[in-house]
Amino acid sequence: MTDDIVLRLTDVVKTFPGVRALDGVQLEVRRGEVHCLLGQNGAGKSTLIKILSGAHTPDSGEILWLGEPVRFASPQTAMKAGIATIYQELDLVDGLSVAENMYLGHEPSSGGFVARRAMRKGAAAILARLGHPEIPVAREVGKLPAAAKQIVSMGRALSREARLLIMDEPSAVLAHDEVQNLFRIVRGLTEQGIAVIYISHRLDEIREIGDRVTVLKDGRTTAANLDAKTTPNRELVSRMTGRTIEYVFPERPPARTGSPVLLHVDGLTLPGRFADVSLKVHSGEIVGITGLVGSGRSEVLESIYGARRASAGTVEMLGKKLRKGSVNAAVRAGIGMAPEERKSQALLLGEPIYRNVTLAGFTRFARGGFTDAGRERAAAEEVTRGLDLRPADVRRPVRTLSGGNQQKVVVGRWLLGGTKLLLLDEPTRGVDVGARAELYQVIRRLADEGVGVLLVSSEVPEVLGLADRVLVMREGRVVREAPAGELDEDTVLDLVMAGSLLESITPEGTAV
Repeated sequence: MTDDIVLRLTDVVKTFPGVRALDGVQLEVRRGEVHCLLGQNGAGKSTLIKILSGAHTPDSGEILWLGEPVRFASPQTAMKAGIATIYQELDLVDGLSVAENMYLGHEPSSGGFVARRAMRKGAAAILARLGHPEIPVAREVGKLPAAAKQIVSMGRALSREARLLIMDEPSAVLAHDEVQNLFRIVRGLTEQGIAVIYISHRLDEIREIGDRVTVLKDGRTTAANLDAKTTPNRELVSRMTGRTIEYVFPERPPARTGSPVLLHVDGLTLPGRFADVSLKVHSGEIVGITGLVGSGRSEVLESIYGARRASAGTVEMLGKKLRKGSVNAAVRAGIGMAPEERKSQALLLGEPIYRNVTLAGFTRFARGGFTDAGRERAAAEEVTRGLDLRPADVRRPVRTLSGGNQQKVVVGRWLLGGTKLLLLDEPTRGVDVGARAELYQVIRRLADEGVGVLLVSSEVPEVLGLADRVLVMREGRVVREAPAGELDEDTVLDLVMAGSLLESITPEGTAV
């Protein structure tokens, strides 16, 4: 079995100013296996990935790659050695073709010119190897659906003859049926002898696709080489958090009667995205929307918030119509939103935590044309204390926080007062099990205080466990609305399952 080990880390340490990100990590990966890496946000997974991909170098410890000690000085050296990383946010170039993305940085050439025919032929062969010859190699990547983009990213790794593929939350942007296709491809790669490090917060995925599991907590390896198929979820969660449960939903209170309608959406339509969507959210109620990626869920929230301009229909807050396409009108009416892409759409990554928390109510901390940073920090500290933000220093740049704590900052922004309705798009995407439970408590507490909540989530158990009422969307329309207690996961999946990996590509290769 020793000959099968392609990667071994022993006592790897990495320290940043004031933070010991990795504290003696152990890891062993074998040829042709799916080795799952688990840990809460902030456990050290991202730092470990960056070390293996050449973005960071360890302070101490040993890394053996194919039996030889290594120190990757750059991502290029790691890729040349045969280690490829597919990040959660794919690093593809939308304006380039599939073939150009797959060979970016090592294009085949002839006579000093790029050999485009050879590049397209090679890309087609790799796609066939991945089981997807139907993806057009000349198509711009930006016109492909998310699942196809992920295939292209895997193809890029194979174009460099990768021996180890690191996949960071690969299913986060995929619908249920697309995840099964991803698993089929991963199994095909391992059958070819390629090792895969698979990082996910979804324990059911670990059970289905993984062979062995290593768990990190606070930069240390708390469990190594556990059997992915037989190790109980209780033990995995306990190794990550010290707790023994994965989902911890707050108790759902009895249905309120007579609560005023906060939000009334009637016949809302955005051509090509969704049509004739109607819904209500009462004070103190959590309403969940679920459906496949591309069903129009997020676009509904964005239209209610004014970030998109609907072509028909109305949005009312407390009986008053809101101007279409106006975020300012929505915020003045008491609507707050935490978008799915928190880093690019919700956070000022270079600013401190307190400035991000106070952003929505910035004017209340201004006097005579100047802001009172002391009052800002005090208000932010009060909010973040209730959210158990870690680390608690509100002067820290928000980019240094883990994903779960960044999400707490986004939600905390609307806790300073004035928010009557909170729109949450994928509130726990990329969030570990511990922070997820804390966010659930925050959301329920807001509802208990009379705030209405409208949330979108790809995780059906999350919607059913957290929401009071559920809307199911398919292909841009609401196909079912019911109290959460009257639905189960199988019923919801039956309602939403439709289409395939490339359902948005025509036979001619054009996106629709």
